[in-house]
Amino acid sequence: MKELKSLFLVFVLTCTQVLQAQVHVAQLPDTDGPHLNDRYEVRVRPAAGLIWQSVHVLRCDVNTRRVQQAAYAEFDMGEPVVVQVVRHEDSVSSTSDIRIRPTSRGIQHRMIGGDTLEFTLSQPEYLSIEYDGDRHHNLHLLANALESYHPDLSDTETIINWQGVQSQDVFIRNPRLIYFGPGVHKPKDLPGGDIRIPSNCTVYLAPGAVVKARLLVDHAENVRIIGRGIVDHPLRGVEITYSRNVLVDGLTFLNPSHYTIFGGESSDITVRNIKSFSARSWSDGIDLMCCRRVRVENCFLRTSDDCIALYNHRWWYWGGSSDIDVSRCVFWPDVAHPVNIGSHGDDRNLEGETLRHVRIHDCDILYNDGDGLLAVNCGDLNHIRDIRFDSIRAEGIRRGRLFDLRIFQSEKYNRAPGCCIDSVTFADITISPDVPDSCLLPSRVEGMPGHPVGRYSLLRVSHPDVVKSTLP
Repeated sequence: MKELKSLFLVFVLTCTQVLQAQVHVAQLPDTDGPHLNDRYEVRVRPAAGLIWQSVHVLRCDVNTRRVQQAAYAEFDMGEPVVVQVVRHEDSVSSTSDIRIRPTSRGIQHRMIGGDTLEFTLSQPEYLSIEYDGDRHHNLHLLANALESYHPDLSDTETIINWQGVQSQDVFIRNPRLIYFGPGVHKPKDLPGGDIRIPSNCTVYLAPGAVVKARLLVDHAENVRIIGRGIVDHPLRGVEITYSRNVLVDGLTFLNPSHYTIFGGESSDITVRNIKSFSARSWSDGIDLMCCRRVRVENCFLRTSDDCIALYNHRWWYWGGSSDIDVSRCVFWPDVAHPVNIGSHGDDRNLEGETLRHVRIHDCDILYNDGDGLLAVNCGDLNHIRDIRFDSIRAEGIRRGRLFDLRIFQSEKYNRAPGCCIDSVTFADITISPDVPDSCLLPSRVEGMPGHPVGRYSLLRVSHPDVVKSTLP
């Protein structure tokens, strides 16, 4: 009988360890890392398990118009989990209005013991938890899938390992792996705080790693920048210029001074599973200039400028843009547009440049307080065609137009208007019934003499009111 009890205890312990391995919470540095946010307490356990794990709750600054301290908590999951959230400072009652967004996810919550919010996740999700409409001090819950990559650190001849004393001074030519382990990493004596990444290299930010630098991919190919680490207050998060075959996957970015991801005259880029929060002017999410064959998948972008901006020529980048696919993303621009296409181009080239074959689909917009949610603003002799928006869900709109198709010339940004917009499709676009009609402006279609807005179609679109005009 004792042997049976012992075997049973071993079985239970083994099952518990297996279940706990399906939920991973990173341990963060004690000093010089991101600030904690003590407004919330978060814990998580496997739905089939009993042991809770505490999750660090960190501060993320949002909204450059008036910077606010929101919060986020992040973990990895490999099976369904139960999450509990306790909000401190402010009382929570049965009458509190608690929302988990995007509402399209259908996450149902329950209250435990009066002050504890509890809900179940069947799959990884990026969510906002809001109490009584407070979107400035909300909790962002970032539940990632479990990582499948585990770096091999045995070959020290081809690895830059940023761990240990004076590791910032260790550089080798053409490494195959740049490894950032748990802890805070900052380049030493490097102007601008850039870490340049060569061709045929993987950069891995382990859980608990905090990198205070811009990751720069320039004239390179076959690069991966992956992991569950944090890129903290960089000039830009990842910059990809004159490069091809680049993957950025899984990282979290805190308050870059400029763009989170920037692509210039590059091709075959994949960006997926990134999370970004910003509270500075021009701190866009993902900005691409003259890029081709780009996929953006499953990202959460809360930015203080455009979440996604697609342009032709600007600065040192030429050649037009094409074949860009953005899917299953969550957009939250505290300032500017969720999606902005076409403002910049090469007005010195009388034939202009073309931006074409773009699809934005299966995405959620959580906030807008500006003009066009889905904006195609054609300037600088650009030709914009074959653009498709479909399966877009919008909520939390304070003011805005569902879409904005304009030939325009901005005194600040353009020397010439765009040439034309043609073949734009809006399909299966919905606006939450919670958005008052008074917050919605009619969508706009606006051309200029000799610079038309051509064919566009609306298929199953909420709030289809459109104002058409031609500027003199």
